[in-house]
Amino acid sequence: MSGGRFELGIGAGWHRPEYEQVGLPFDAAGVRISRLQEAVRIIKQFFTEAAVTFVGSHYRVTDLQAFPKPLQHPHPPIFIGGGGKRLLSLAGREADTVGLHVKVNADGTVDAWERTVAALAQKVAWVQEAAGERFAASELNLLVGDVVISQDRQNAAEQYLRERGRSRVAVEQLLASPYLLIGSVEQLVERIQRLREQFGISYVVVGDEHLETFAPVVARLAGT
Repeated sequence: MSGGRFELGIGAGWHRPEYEQVGLPFDAAGVRISRLQEAVRIIKQFFTEAAVTFVGSHYRVTDLQAFPKPLQHPHPPIFIGGGGKRLLSLAGREADTVGLHVKVNADGTVDAWERTVAALAQKVAWVQEAAGERFAASELNLLVGDVVISQDRQNAAEQYLRERGRSRVAVEQLLASPYLLIGSVEQLVERIQRLREQFGISYVVVGDEHLETFAPVVARLAGT
């Protein structure tokens, strides 16, 4: 249906309400990551072998006939995203595209450190260490939470914090976060290019609510 443009995105699952909605237990992060590790092995076997037989701690598959086969070979690009070392190391070893994201705590909160450039650099280092030689062929992705186009970054950041009641966050911290884009079109273009030069991030995702806002940035970046 996609003509070979399909990519398979998968993660360990971090949003407790989604588990509650479908009646599944929200296991500890270690369990969820171990389950994902087995799932990736099964998925790759399904795409590349005639049948799948697998016995693990979380899954048991017996002679599952692997059909239909994908148009892409050996399998569609696999996208794994996460924020912690263990999950990003798994992504480095197994994924074609690695999504670099903040690490969400068990209670749904995110530590301030997670939103810094230093934390992002550490995540890239974890991926590179785990990927080894395959890192050169890996694609790095960044999920951007908000996009604000403004000629006055300082004022826009102050207003952003006021509207969200985040009085404990300094404007400088907000503007430095790689997961938030605030500024003019030219400034956002420069920011994204700098992320590519510094970390090799070439794949940026924004929410559908930001598509129109982000469109001029995409137009400027096209072909660069």
